[in-house]
Amino acid sequence: MTLQPLTFAEFYPRYLREHSRRGTRVLHFVGTTLFLGCLVMLSATGNWQWLLAGIVAAYGFAWVGHFFVEHNRPATFQHPWFSLLGDFRLYADLWRGREKF
Repeated sequence: MTLQPLTFAEFYPRYLREHSRRGTRVLHFVGTTLFLGCLVMLSATGNWQWLLAGIVAAYGFAWVGHFFVEHNRPATFQHPWFSLLGDFRLYADLWRGREKF
């Protein structure tokens, strides 16, 4: 039986273990960058299809990383909100050099 994390601080170390391979991190980084770019386009155009495109890009790149690089199941399925927070925290940490690709 696996204990479910109660807080994001408890979840995040597991998130990092599930994103340990460089390829997974690169794919997450690309997907998150595309998502943020799509948000910019949404705000510039008012066209809500950019939001859909951003979500598809973010999850598409991330899931390719999990299924074909990391060979695990995305945390999104069990902890969607913590997983989303983890994606943005990892993204920021990669930019700041606190985590490596």
